[in-house]
Amino acid sequence: MIAQAQNSKLLNGERISLAILVLCATLLCGLPLLLLFKIGLTQDGALALTPLAEAISSRSVQRALWHSMESSLLSALAATVLGTVLALIVGLTDVRAKGLLVFLILLPMMIPPHVTAIAWIQALGPASPVLRWIGLAPEIGSTHPLYSREGLVLLLTLQHSPLVFLLVRAALRSFPRELSDAARVSGAGAFRLLTRITLPLLAPALLAGFALAFIAALGNFGINALIGIPARYTTLPVLIWRRLASFGPDVLPNVAVISVILAMVALAALLIQGFLQRRMRASLIGLPQDPLAISLGSKRKWVEVGLWSFVGLVLLLPAASLLATSLVKTYGLPLSSSTLNLDNFAEVLWRQSVTLRAFANSTLIAAIAAGVIAVISIFLGYFLSHRYKAYRRTGTATAAQAEIAFAVPGLVMSIAFILAFIHPLPFLNISLYNTLWIILIAYISAFLAVGLKPVAAAFVQMDRSLEDAARVSGAGFFRRIRRVFAPLVAPSAASGAILVFLTAYNEVTVSALLWSTGNETIGTTIFNYEDGGYTTLAAAMSVVVVLATILVMLGMNGLAKRVPSGTIPWKD
Repeated sequence: MIAQAQNSKLLNGERISLAILVLCATLLCGLPLLLLFKIGLTQDGALALTPLAEAISSRSVQRALWHSMESSLLSALAATVLGTVLALIVGLTDVRAKGLLVFLILLPMMIPPHVTAIAWIQALGPASPVLRWIGLAPEIGSTHPLYSREGLVLLLTLQHSPLVFLLVRAALRSFPRELSDAARVSGAGAFRLLTRITLPLLAPALLAGFALAFIAALGNFGINALIGIPARYTTLPVLIWRRLASFGPDVLPNVAVISVILAMVALAALLIQGFLQRRMRASLIGLPQDPLAISLGSKRKWVEVGLWSFVGLVLLLPAASLLATSLVKTYGLPLSSSTLNLDNFAEVLWRQSVTLRAFANSTLIAAIAAGVIAVISIFLGYFLSHRYKAYRRTGTATAAQAEIAFAVPGLVMSIAFILAFIHPLPFLNISLYNTLWIILIAYISAFLAVGLKPVAAAFVQMDRSLEDAARVSGAGFFRRIRRVFAPLVAPSAASGAILVFLTAYNEVTVSALLWSTGNETIGTTIFNYEDGGYTTLAAAMSVVVVLATILVMLGMNGLAKRVPSGTIPWKD
């Protein structure tokens, strides 16, 4: 009886913590989306499909939906091909400096999409300082080559191909070497090994990469807005932003219906991906080993020249153009000793109150979101690997809400949070709408899955005998978390928190509809500068953000030896 009472006491902490986690995930992730669907599919106080049918019958919605599907599909296909080719070269051949290559290939994924768009607009336009310097710039007054469907697809491809590269490279590293060794002993060449063994086994990873690139492109706002609006190629995220920005909260029901359409497309893509992956799954026997290093022989130098040329083109041309634009007083002036100055940096870092406030706001809420997500992830990660099936299932269902919130386009989450918090909170009579705190809770909801993944991976690898010893010693749940689990998963939690900080610090999609005067973020300020014609200020602020991103990524390398393999994307 005493043992049962003690065991019941030990379990109470777990039950309470799990109940709090379920409540928080439901309030932050589940309920806003449910409210969005409820309002979007309600007519005369009752649920109905009529609003959805009316929205789809609208010519502007039809055109935006087609543009979203078309650009997302084309860019996802191109990103899958490009990311897979890069992963195969880096993962299977004997090219040199692989660590640096992986870091540089993944760098565009960490740079905000709107900054990518601004950099390429300045790199390839008639006023491009770099192209004008080498005499290759288009004629002044000519149409910008990126302001088209093809330009939009190109930038989406470059932005999302690192996602595919990351997934395919991870899949390659999980292959048992016995398969490829047996094929090579049998006389199979590199091409046959690739087509008969590697690519068929990579099918689930390729499908996952395509789906991820498709969903990311579907919800991308920065590139779709900065390229699509001048090209008159409106997508659903831009249509939502335009209607809400033009008419305010009065159009929320109308915007909610369009957001439901966008969410349904994203969720349908996830369901199709899951179904096809289950059909494609193949069982592998053997432990993962070091990846192949197929000798390229005399072709290696040419492959390396091509690889580094591609990386240099993707990174150096837009970066040089962005820096050159930030160093001149007026956009379009050639960069020379007489025009070079640092006034734009002084303006955004010291003189402009809006930029100073944006840096402070983004740093504050990104840091708080990262810290809160790290704490939640430690507790939720514990239940995801719990020995009791009921706890594990509840934890999995809770984590699934976070996964859905991450998969749904950020602009849809913004609309969901506006609907959820446009009125004051019950009982407290406090309004979060038009405050910085609504952006904070939206960040926690949208990026919880990012911080959870490395922590969950660390818990899976943990020996549970440590917990058994603590239980036998009478340690309660919170003491076990504090003294046993938290110290062990702290490096993974820190790595996940840094990824969350990077993502939230630079994002514009979630905050595009949630910001207000006095509550600007870095992403919205850069976007507003570029949209308002202050190109040099947008370039200067973008340069600062890119440098900060690179410094944080380099700082994460210090955690590489203290976290499970694969936690830091560019480190093995």
